[in-house]
Amino acid sequence: MAALWSSGAIAAVTGGQVTRDFTASGVAIDSRTLTPGDLFVALTDQRDGHDFVAAALARGAAGALVSRRPDGVDADAPLIIVPDVMAALTTLGRAGRARSRARVVAVTGSVGKTSTKEMLRAVLGGQGAVHAAEASYNNHWGVPLTLARMPPDTDFAVIEIGMNHPGEIAPLARLARPDVALITTVGAAHLGAFDDVAAIAAEKAAIMDGLRPGGRAILPADLAVTPILVARARALGVSCTLYGTDDAAPWRLIRAQLTGDVTVVEALADGAPLLYRVQSAGRHFALNGLGALATAAALGCDMGLAPADLGHWQPPGGRGRRSRVPLDPVLHDLHFDLIDDAYNANPLSMAAALDVLAALTPEDGVGRVARGRRIAILGDMLELGDAAAGLHADIARHPALAGIKAVHCVGPLMRHLWQALPQARRGEWVASAAELLPRLHGLVDAGDIVLVKGSKSMGLEVVVDALGRLGQGGGRLSKRAGPGHEGAG
Repeated sequence: MAALWSSGAIAAVTGGQVTRDFTASGVAIDSRTLTPGDLFVALTDQRDGHDFVAAALARGAAGALVSRRPDGVDADAPLIIVPDVMAALTTLGRAGRARSRARVVAVTGSVGKTSTKEMLRAVLGGQGAVHAAEASYNNHWGVPLTLARMPPDTDFAVIEIGMNHPGEIAPLARLARPDVALITTVGAAHLGAFDDVAAIAAEKAAIMDGLRPGGRAILPADLAVTPILVARARALGVSCTLYGTDDAAPWRLIRAQLTGDVTVVEALADGAPLLYRVQSAGRHFALNGLGALATAAALGCDMGLAPADLGHWQPPGGRGRRSRVPLDPVLHDLHFDLIDDAYNANPLSMAAALDVLAALTPEDGVGRVARGRRIAILGDMLELGDAAAGLHADIARHPALAGIKAVHCVGPLMRHLWQALPQARRGEWVASAAELLPRLHGLVDAGDIVLVKGSKSMGLEVVVDALGRLGQGGGRLSKRAGPGHEGAG
């Protein structure tokens, strides 16, 4: 692979001491997943990365960025020794940004950051070489790591920026120095660290603090807190473009039609008709796509190509991806549809996921019950502070629940929803995901559509995995042997 950093260049920007010259083709922080030729960065977080330097070098790391020579590492090992590894990584990320001529997009929002980042990867990939963050590398180490990994010949970079507490976004935005800043939406996430949604909006608006001169902000038009975002742009002298369903938005969504796994969208782009589609069902995906296209236009992209390239995007696992799960290896019509949205959850994303579930049509007449059902398996939404109990109970009033047959709840906070649900919709309640696993076989049937959603630390991915294996190992759901019973879809 092409050289990304030489040990001399790293030492020059970090002030580190080189024990032996080397050239790195990448940057890694996990010794288990590094690629031979990577620089291994020995961060100290939950575990001390210095404990894994020897293993990283054994796996082929070109060298390691450390604050001391670790035990078990040879005296002639290729190291760069710095006073503070995290500070050195940040400096390396700043240098990676400074040497690049890439047009940079920074993305933040209470919901949809990663999905929109991946939409932009698809859209910009047809316009040039794109570098984007892996997974959700959007925090104090993820942003500099992404910038440090950026090849010098990158044309476009997409940097995801997140936060858990006040004051986190502005420093990361200044590090990224974006040409365009995109905010997806603002809602009740991380309320445990903020007084209210207005305070969250002020923190999200801080992404504009890092914009380069002449940069532009792409802002949601439909929020109660939109004036806070616009006011910050004006105070900074930043030009902004509004997108959404509001009549005053230059980029306006007119119609989003859900057809199977596809959302077909009609919109206006500065008054011009715009048609595009997203390879996933959901009005929120349609809006994220509109923001991504407005961003592409702000970057001067070919808008004849961009909508078509957006159509190649699909949601990653855990973020609303829909798949078909066979329940019998012989009877191919025995299956159910699974929506894996188990990576994250807050009130906004929960409402959007329930809307998607309610809009999809189950398949009747193939399972043990006469009608296919919409089923939700919901885990706790975390980091909501004192409002958590009420926000969980409020889900029971969401209009989409009228079309959902059963809601199964996982976690102590979701017990508030379970208690608020009408008896007809109340499914199982369990304290942990593991407790639900033995019951899954009896909760789903052929023809159903099953949504799994919750905050990542609730561990609902084990439920997704178990549902995906229901048709394996001889455990089958067969067609009705006798009269079925009707179930409201």
